[in-house]
Amino acid sequence: MGATIVIFGGSRLLGDPLVNLLPPDESGFTYGFSQVVYEREKRKLHLDDPVPIQYLYWLGGVLKGDLGYDLTNKRPIMPLIMERLPYTLELAAIGFVMATLIGIPMGVISAVKRGSLLDFIARVIAALGISTPTFWTGMLFILVFAVMLGWFPAGTRGDGFDIRSFSSITYYVLPSTVLAIHALAGYLRLVRSSMLEILDSEFVKLARAKGVGNSIIVWKHAFRNALLVPLTYAGLLLAGFITGSVSVEVVFAWPGVANFGIQAAIANNLPVVVAVTLLFTALYIVIALLVDLLYALVDPRIRYG
Repeated sequence: MGATIVIFGGSRLLGDPLVNLLPPDESGFTYGFSQVVYEREKRKLHLDDPVPIQYLYWLGGVLKGDLGYDLTNKRPIMPLIMERLPYTLELAAIGFVMATLIGIPMGVISAVKRGSLLDFIARVIAALGISTPTFWTGMLFILVFAVMLGWFPAGTRGDGFDIRSFSSITYYVLPSTVLAIHALAGYLRLVRSSMLEILDSEFVKLARAKGVGNSIIVWKHAFRNALLVPLTYAGLLLAGFITGSVSVEVVFAWPGVANFGIQAAIANNLPVVVAVTLLFTALYIVIALLVDLLYALVDPRIRYG
């Protein structure tokens, strides 16, 4: 509820919505509509009501799936978002899987091999991954792997993902890798620090003294106890992939929801911007809630009232 109030209030701070909804005159600088048309549209959209009443009408439409109309092509926004949402989700899913399958084992190995060359390399990768802006990494990857080497396409989604077609997979390599780099570095640092803390604990020392094998100590005992922090990061990471893929979708011309929202912002298409912001906020809240519920599966000490 609080998020909807903030989003609606922000949209009203930008001025009279009718300035965007009604067409411009022939000069393109002033809005050529009569006072009669203005008042009619104002009553139709409930803009003559107090702002709290306007919010209730808007919220009622949102709950019914009515997010308004795209000012560019005069189509309902919800179908336009649903057309693009699978593209954003598939890119986020691939990047999430890549970051998880690579980042977590690297963090474990870095902790187990503390002080070694592998640990040093892992820490350098983590530092570079976290400190490098995603949009810069994307442009660098395009320059090197698409322009100079010609290994992968520079952008777009192609004809879609098809596991049987290598050419279709190549469209996903660069954007998903760029999206995964920052998350991979975060995984690596969190898992490494959590594992180091667990490996120095008393129960691990006791297990070693009893002659328990190193692989059992690392993967069965230490890793499970160190998993809570990475699990928290994993859920928020997935939400961040969905909501924070803006720069990747723009750099690689990916036809997802984030790119749709950016193009709408450039065109001053306020209803689309509001709808995309609302969708991303809802996804983030739902995923964060699911992460909280998953805590009990990882740590039985946690109890919910």
